[in-house]
Amino acid sequence: MNTVPDLQLPSLPEVTLRALEACRRDEHYRVISEIVASDTALVVRILALANSSLYGPTPGIRSIDQALMRLGTRRFKTLILTAALRQILFELSGGAWQQLRDFWRHALTTAMTARALATLTRYPEVDEAFMLGMLHNIGELIAIKMPDIETGQQYMDRQADIAAELVTSWGMGPLAADAMRYQLALPSELRDAGHLVKIISLATRLALSDAAGIAAAGTLFGLSEELVREINRRISQDVSTMAESLGIPLINSYNAEPASQQLRQIALRHAIAQQAIGFVDLAGKSGAILAETVISLTLITGLPALCFGYDDDSLVLLSGTTGQHPNLTVSAQPGGSVLTEAFASRTLVSLSGRTPNILDRQLLSLLRTPSLVAIPVITGDSVLGVFVLGTDGNTPGATTDLVLLFTHQLSGVLQEKRTSLESVTGETAFEHQVVLEQVRRQVHEISNPLTIIRQYIHQLRNRLEDPGVQEELDVVREELDRAGNLLLQINHETTGDTDEGVADLNAEIQSLARMLEDSLFSGNNLHLNVLTCFDPTFVIAGAPAVRQILINLIRNAVESLPETGGTVIIKTSAPVWQDRRNWVEVEVTDTGEGIPDTVREALFTPGKTTKGEGHSGLGLSIMKQLVDDMEGIIACRTGQDGTTFRVLLPATNRENSESD
Repeated sequence: MNTVPDLQLPSLPEVTLRALEACRRDEHYRVISEIVASDTALVVRILALANSSLYGPTPGIRSIDQALMRLGTRRFKTLILTAALRQILFELSGGAWQQLRDFWRHALTTAMTARALATLTRYPEVDEAFMLGMLHNIGELIAIKMPDIETGQQYMDRQADIAAELVTSWGMGPLAADAMRYQLALPSELRDAGHLVKIISLATRLALSDAAGIAAAGTLFGLSEELVREINRRISQDVSTMAESLGIPLINSYNAEPASQQLRQIALRHAIAQQAIGFVDLAGKSGAILAETVISLTLITGLPALCFGYDDDSLVLLSGTTGQHPNLTVSAQPGGSVLTEAFASRTLVSLSGRTPNILDRQLLSLLRTPSLVAIPVITGDSVLGVFVLGTDGNTPGATTDLVLLFTHQLSGVLQEKRTSLESVTGETAFEHQVVLEQVRRQVHEISNPLTIIRQYIHQLRNRLEDPGVQEELDVVREELDRAGNLLLQINHETTGDTDEGVADLNAEIQSLARMLEDSLFSGNNLHLNVLTCFDPTFVIAGAPAVRQILINLIRNAVESLPETGGTVIIKTSAPVWQDRRNWVEVEVTDTGEGIPDTVREALFTPGKTTKGEGHSGLGLSIMKQLVDDMEGIIACRTGQDGTTFRVLLPATNRENSESD
């Protein structure tokens, strides 16, 4: 039995809802951290990613605040969004939800008690004590989601060892692992144990509020009964306050359905808005980005739209989705119109209930609708522009929320872009170009978590019975398919070093094939054939980087197929002897029309692409860099009958890989 079958553990929907809302409102990072830190499942996901090799060779992140600093605000919020999408796929019984509520209360009580004890006994790392309190009974959380009682009981019985192995894998150190491993030891055995071990053991006992815990406090730290009871009382009050702020009932029976339903709706709106941002080429100037995003706004709302940019105290019509737009420039000063009022007030303004002035009437004529709303795009202290949407005067609240989410996320992207560009002020032109290239690479990889979103939407659609909701999800899926070039990893940095380790190429291909058959190959007359060899295919490379290479190869192959359809073939061979060493070979072949000569001459150079506007041509250059970092070889042969990419990765023998 694996220690943890996966890290996709259930959270109370109220916690995830509040975390999403805090991110949407751009609340202070400490507010977001406090919400996330109250839930064991979210803590596990955040710490697992922050301590992974994706973010450098130094693990040992011991708090949510540290994780936020390492991941960055954008990745942190994306992780919360993907956690919300995973959350809506959990199907727990009523009794299991009740267990989850009780688990949440006990874990938070233990964590707060551990922090109080650390402070009281002058342990220097109070945040570490809190985190270990949240994680101490993770085996119980795993057991809750298990489909059968027997398997769940096995995790319950091993929860101390599971927690110890988990914190060890994150590089939190042997003392943290010992605190998990010996949490159930008798107080008499812990008199001269390490400080952290005693804190966690006592916290788990005090969380039960029984006489044994009070006695243990005297044995381990010489704490009086009166002081311990006061600690318990205050912690109980703090947990109740936190539960009340999140809308979690602690006394009555717990019904998760209302919050789960609300979470489904909000998470899908977040996903749709984020996906719409992913359709846009974010490498240009802010005005060009605004002009292009108006198409995405119409795509997700179904409403005609205009985009005005701010320039020299004027609002200039940049683009629209109602045909050819005129050259229209108006003063940005408030003049009674919805457009200028939205710009000045920095809030959404609707024409409903107002008498339109002349500019309003001009915009209505362009939009060909009876009413309109205007939404400003704000970055920091500046308003970059205003979107104007045509409506029938009765815009549903869900549509308004989606529009606000879209503009909010776009504002965040533009603000991040502005900050990145401002940071290169004073550098040489060459250094400036290097930084811009790094930004473009990061933008290219923003789509990674969106593939995960697409998979969850697909799975969710198959679980719903409402035809109307299914149709709406079908629209989302169609647009995801049209966008193409989505990846399956969470925002993987391609400019850093390749992950070290050993990966099984065949296993990675088979895993990806199951996922991609329902996404990239869901269209008419598209086929995927996987021909894996029987010999071992262990390569000297990290699994995330191998997956990224495979996804890029397969994605490019699918996008090379004609509209009438075609086939992509994935074939592996091992061992392959070349240049006096063993390799594992993978070939990805498509039945497209081949690569034009003009593109073939600079195939792995950024900027060369056959996919038209909206594509940066970075995929193959990023893939070439990954292969080079692995000391591998990549080659291409192409003709009228199709294209084959051949990749050789350094092989490792089976015995070494199994002993690692």
